[in-house]
Amino acid sequence: MKTTLPILALAACSLSFALVSCEKKGPAEKVGEKIDEAVEAVEDAIDPKGPGEKIGEALDKAVDKATGN
Repeated sequence: MKTTLPILALAACSLSFALVSCEKKGPAEKVGEKIDEAVEAVEDAIDPKGPGEKIGEALDKAVDKATGN
């Protein structure tokens, strides 16, 4: 129980920094993200993801969409 509070505080700080530090993306960053997505698609075809990974990625995408990234 004693370790739960520091872990929650660290998670809250990390999330708040991620949401506050968002800026508009430049063309190079957008191209880099497209390349990353293509590589992930190839990796998924070779080694499919488990349910935990799928949920995590869905959460990441929801946060990105909510913050305009």
